[in-house]
Amino acid sequence: MIWQLEMALYALLLAAAVLALWTRDLIAAVATLTIYSFLAATLMALMGAVDVALTEIALGAGVTGVLFIGAVSLMKRRSVD
Repeated sequence: MIWQLEMALYALLLAAAVLALWTRDLIAAVATLTIYSFLAATLMALMGAVDVALTEIALGAGVTGVLFIGAVSLMKRRSVD
């Protein structure tokens, strides 16, 4: 049963990564990267690395998300390409 959950989380992780690359809106890209970080932390917690998962949530989703949103707010919201 647990391997089905892990495979579903891996598929969602891959989908979040692809969506972050294809998104033109930079705020939406930051949001998908935050979702990616939460999914990676969930997978790490399922594998038994709870300390690494907590660090990933705190730094990967929390601090990095806030810094990215701050940086995007100083730029144009949409990418030029």
